[in-house]
Amino acid sequence: MKKLILGLYLSLFSLGCASMDYTHTVSEVELDRFMKKWYVIAGRLTFMEKGCHNAVEDYTWNEKKQRIDIDFYFNKDSFDGKIKKIPQKAWIKNKTTNAHWKVSPFWPLKFDYLVVALADDYSWTAIGVPNQKYLWIMADHWEMDDEKLSEIIEEIKLKGYNVNEVNRVPQKW
Repeated sequence: MKKLILGLYLSLFSLGCASMDYTHTVSEVELDRFMKKWYVIAGRLTFMEKGCHNAVEDYTWNEKKQRIDIDFYFNKDSFDGKIKKIPQKAWIKNKTTNAHWKVSPFWPLKFDYLVVALADDYSWTAIGVPNQKYLWIMADHWEMDDEKLSEIIEEIKLKGYNVNEVNRVPQKW
């Protein structure tokens, strides 16, 4: 167990210490519109998300603590798999755009979280990290056709973010 925790810590630490080579974000995120349930449609995911089905990130603004509470959960390895929950907290780093956050899965770790693309109607978003190792494409509905997903991936690519090895997350509700 100690080796697992140490491995998790070192993996996450290396993510946080990666060079800050990608800093582009959207020009503005209206937090009241962004605070909702997002279905993870596709991405380049972390090891903690391996085998996820029906992955959801639910964002809620915590007025008292001036932060975002994130309820992240999914079914492990199948649609009927055990529900795995990874609650997180986030703080707005860039308060001009609201598009650069620091996210913490647990203390003392905090990682950069960049809103790299966002639909005008807030129907989908793409989240990245400065070293481009991870990418999450999320939508406010669990169904997205391949054509729409390809359009989003192309938009992210045009912004200079790495879109290699993006895989769909199984969603069936």
